[in-house]
Amino acid sequence: MLICYGFCGSFCNFERAFAELEKLISLGHSIIPVCSYHFSATDTRFGKAEELMKRIEEAVNCPIITTLSGAEPVGPKLKPDIMVISPCTGNTLAKLACGISDTPVTLAAKAHLRNRRPLVLAVASNDALSANFRNLATLYEKKNVYFVPLCQDDILKKPSSLVCDFSQLEDTIAEALDGRQKLPLFV
Repeated sequence: MLICYGFCGSFCNFERAFAELEKLISLGHSIIPVCSYHFSATDTRFGKAEELMKRIEEAVNCPIITTLSGAEPVGPKLKPDIMVISPCTGNTLAKLACGISDTPVTLAAKAHLRNRRPLVLAVASNDALSANFRNLATLYEKKNVYFVPLCQDDILKKPSSLVCDFSQLEDTIAEALDGRQKLPLFV
């Protein structure tokens, strides 16, 4: 299976997202990697952008899409079976809900959805139950958009935060390919 795998800037969740990418590779899936501008250029306490990018390229054995012109062919030419955005930040969630495609990841998603193929979102957002809740609901109702099951990661310190259960990505992909949302959505 050909999977377009998008990384966004929820840097504290990179290791979990990367572990799931490695699982997909070990199962024999081919990966088209795409990264948001912030992910590909921001050094954080969770790692330097250049090192994270190198890890991804070495794992998938191909260059990462980091530009709009590189992302545009995802739908019309490359035609992946499915696209995953993991982690999917609140910023990316909002852009997808509003039809904004001004980053490599959001443009790849738009190009992919044109082919009526499934898009799986592995959300990690500190404001998913506040400012981004309506965007989550908008996308939940959208055809061909599926979510990795979500939970509150710290109800006391971050009561509006939701993070997906990254370990359910593979099962969510299988359900999405059959046109079903993996349930329960909230765990």
